[in-house]
This record gives sequence, structure tokens and C-alpha cells, in this order.
Amino acid sequence: MDQFSLSGKVIVVTGGTGILGGAFVDAIVEAGGTVGILGRQAQVAEERAAAITAKGGEAIALVADVMNQEQLEQAKEKVLAAFGKIDGLVNAAGGNMPDGVLQPDEDVFSMNMDGMRKVMDLNLWGTLLPTQVFGKAISQTGKGSIVNISSMNSKRAITKVLGYNMGKAAVDCYTQWFAVELGKRYGDKIRMNALAPGFFLTEQNRNLLTKPEGGYTERGELVIRQTPFKRFGSPDELKGALVWLLSDASQFVTGAMICVDGGFSIFGGV
Repeated sequence: MDQFSLSGKVIVVTGGTGILGGAFVDAIVEAGGTVGILGRQAQVAEERAAAITAKGGEAIALVADVMNQEQLEQAKEKVLAAFGKIDGLVNAAGGNMPDGVLQPDEDVFSMNMDGMRKVMDLNLWGTLLPTQVFGKAISQTGKGSIVNISSMNSKRAITKVLGYNMGKAAVDCYTQWFAVELGKRYGDKIRMNALAPGFFLTEQNRNLLTKPEGGYTERGELVIRQTPFKRFGSPDELKGALVWLLSDASQFVTGAMICVDGGFSIFGGV
């Protein structure tokens, strides 16, 4: 059997209606897995699930907010009713908000604390809560893999987005702590790792990094200068690392953070 195959595995993807989440959903299906597409956008989730089913794959739309435990519990029951088990979870929900951004001309001692906290909560608790809910089902299946989404923002001080930086740094801490606890309780049966994307163009950052008429913004130029590959990533370039972390091919890997970043995290800028 192909170690990298996800055949027979049922995997839930939070943030499954987003751009990177969409790539994760496609990766799981392409590797033979069954996927639960979880997000707040019901129409997008339904359309993606229908498109997969039409091509012979197995998918289910799950409408839930990752900050709402009751909705997550209902989504879990829907997956279990349809497929009988859950083998994996990808915590792709997260992101930034305008209230969590500090512009260069704003007073650093008068920043929007509520906005920063809200962004941090989304990225941290929006990872912990789904893990509590879907991880419980994975423990009942007996074996599985959980993949969190880290970021370059947890590795370097990225200006403007303090709440996001803190949220992703906390996710890194959580990934390592929880991986150890899983190992102590379940041995090698349940693993937790993190995927750390570099800079990929999404709906949330497109206007920050690129100009409508083409070319890069000043911030986009700074990112490219810091990236040895001198380009942004394509969502499809995350697929291989994700499938590896979800599959039996990585069965001795836990608590790891895999950077898919064109070298951004290791480049000193000189």
C-alpha cells in the first residue's frame, strides 16, 4: 500500500472555504481521502463538496464557526453520521482583520487592543476548539493525524499584524505541547504537527502585497526581497507537505513545524 495514500481516511478541514483551505481539500481528495469541508460560507462549502462528489470523490459540507463549540459538535455528528469515523483534522481556519492591524503612522501605545485580542483569539482558540471536538472523535477511531497551520509570523517579527503574530506563535507553542501530551497518552497513534506557509496570495492579503494594476506594493517588495526564491507561493505547493503529514508516511513525526516558504524563514536578508 502507498504510504502517502489517504484512501479510507476521513479528514475534516476547517477554513475549508478559503483559498489555502481549498487547496488542502483538493490535496486530500487527490490522495484518495474523504473530506469534511468546514467553514462559515455555506454556499462555497456546498459547491466544493458537490464538485468533488461529481468527480467520484467523497466530501461533505459542514457549516460552522470555529469559535462556536456547539456548531462544531453538530458538524462532528454530521461527519460521524455520514462516514462513521474521523481520522484527521486540518486546522486551516484563521487569518487577520482590519482591527488587528497597526499602521506605521499610528501610535504604538494607542493600538486597538480589542482588535489585536480578537485576531489572536481567532487563530489560537480557532485551532484549540476544533481540536477538542474533532480530536475526541479521532481518539475514538484510535489513530489519526492533526495538522495545525503556523505562519512566518510566528518565526519573525512581521510588522503591522501583532495579533496575528501572537496568535500563530501561540499555535506553535500549542502544537508542541499537545503533541507531547498526545504521545504520552496515545503513543504513536495520534500525532499533531504544523504546516508553516510562507507568503501565498489569498483574498486577505492580496491588496497588501500586490497592486490592482499589477506589480508589488512596498510590502510585497519587502517580502520578495526576503524570500530567496524571489516569488510568492502557489497554494498547490502546500499539498505535498500536507498529505505527507496526514498520511502514514510521517508516522514517526510529531510536534514538527514544516516550513513551505521559499526560504523566507531562514534568510537573514544579507
